[in-house]
Amino acid sequence: MDNTILKKKLSTFRSSEGYLVGVSPEVLHDLLRAWESWTGVSKDFYRSIGVNQNQVAFLLGKAKKMVREGAFPAEEFKEVQFSPAVSMMSSVPCNGIELSWEQGKVIRFSKEGCLIK
Repeated sequence: MDNTILKKKLSTFRSSEGYLVGVSPEVLHDLLRAWESWTGVSKDFYRSIGVNQNQVAFLLGKAKKMVREGAFPAEEFKEVQFSPAVSMMSSVPCNGIELSWEQGKVIRFSKEGCLIK
């Protein structure tokens, strides 16, 4: 979700004194997902959604508590199937699982048990 949309959603819960009051669980969930996907400086995140650090900390705390209590549906688990392929990136044989990423990055797991417990 774009932070501009999140900012508009949060502004609907702003009181006349400037406090965020009665923020809906859906908006808290959106805030938590936006925060988890943010890769920049936290100060820039606060600024982009128009909320100060203390307000965000309080709202994120509420959202995390709701997640722990199961208020939000669990994210769908997506199983990834890999077909055995010959690695063109390296000459080192791999007996387990090998994931080839962009720009020549390779992750190797020696055994399938490393991934599944």
